[in-house]
Amino acid sequence: MSLSGRRVTLPVITPIVLQKRVIKVYSEDETSRTLEVPSDITARDLCQLLILKNHYVDDHSWTLFEHLTYLGLERIIEDHEMVIEVQSKWGIEESNRFYFRKNYAKYEFFKNPENFFPEHLVSFSNEINGRLSHTQILQMFLSSSTCPEIHSYLHAKEQGKKTWKKMYFLLRRSGLYFSTKGTSKEPRHLQLFSEFSSSDIYMSLAGKKLSGAPTGFGFCFKPHKAGRARDLKQLYADSEQSRTSWVTAIRLLKYGMQLYQNYMQPYQCRSGCSSLSTPVRSVSENSLVAMDFTGHRSRVIENPTEALSVAVEEGLAWRKKGCLRLGSHSSPTTLQNVPANIAIHSSQPWFHHRISRDEAHQLILRQGLVDGVFLVRDSQSNPKTFVLSLSHGLKIKHFQIVPLEEEGKLFYTLDDGHTRFSDLIQLVEFYQLNKGILPCKLKHYCARIAL
Repeated sequence: MSLSGRRVTLPVITPIVLQKRVIKVYSEDETSRTLEVPSDITARDLCQLLILKNHYVDDHSWTLFEHLTYLGLERIIEDHEMVIEVQSKWGIEESNRFYFRKNYAKYEFFKNPENFFPEHLVSFSNEINGRLSHTQILQMFLSSSTCPEIHSYLHAKEQGKKTWKKMYFLLRRSGLYFSTKGTSKEPRHLQLFSEFSSSDIYMSLAGKKLSGAPTGFGFCFKPHKAGRARDLKQLYADSEQSRTSWVTAIRLLKYGMQLYQNYMQPYQCRSGCSSLSTPVRSVSENSLVAMDFTGHRSRVIENPTEALSVAVEEGLAWRKKGCLRLGSHSSPTTLQNVPANIAIHSSQPWFHHRISRDEAHQLILRQGLVDGVFLVRDSQSNPKTFVLSLSHGLKIKHFQIVPLEEEGKLFYTLDDGHTRFSDLIQLVEFYQLNKGILPCKLKHYCARIAL
């Protein structure tokens, strides 16, 4: 190009083309799916892609996990992390995996912080006067230069030794420390155990088997540039509540406001979308109510006895329709040999057949220790009964469902026959609406989804 006799050369603009990478993602039932994704894809974007491809309901609990098979470790990949960057830290010979499944506890501490920071684990600096609410504690984690101090005894290995020793640990913004003299917090007695910037926090899945740990509630720090077991800094708590509190506090200190932004992102207005400034109403114990539609106007059924009666009637009607539908695809002989109540519950996503108590515990643990997470399974000790496994208060409790026979009819009960149900679906639906003898309502069922 010539301007006033001078020659001007325009710069050549080369478009940036993102490279595509191939990754493999596994689900709860060990099925897998291979995907070609852009190199800058985040964990949240990958979850959204899998939700769309599999036509799942997005309830903001879908989570991507990093599973280190050889080391027996697993962690949540935070929504903002780059998936390919996580994969790049794996050794070529390592058989590590990405898992895609629900985790109801991923951001539960923002909703119910009181369950994650019990008073015996939390203390404050001398500058803080008066009692703080749990919400204020959470705000201090996110925005203050001083933060709540998490402290308790944990099991750790002394340097150069194979035995485990109980030591007093303190979590501060600068890192995790242990005291060399009892519970002393004096600077001369505190020694740095690990800082956060160059390592990730993992849950130990098989600590007792791999390292002879004293408890089953382990977590560890793994440096970014290390892949050997001897490089891990392992710790074991005395309870699931203690481990959950420690891991939650470390996540908050490591990621800070980024974690809160991840939590809020689904509820915030996105460019080009309609207003989403208010949280989308989800199916929860606050939005599940018994309704009566028989009159000219619908009404909420407040009386639990009436709700049970309606549930039983609806269940019987539903079962008759289900048998008719089943009959159109099956011979009468087949229907006579298979009891209707067995045919109904065996296909439900919350029913897990012959899994053991420990397998049920691990399944609920992987999907999050949030109040109301549950599954139903066959009892191993009594083949005629079933077991309801339920998470409450960061603990997993098991309730026996007993069959009762009266006048030739079979019923199921959780409370020695005071409340009876003609099948397990009625039982589950009733306790989704009413707490009854349980510590909380049934809220989220554990399912092994397939990709």
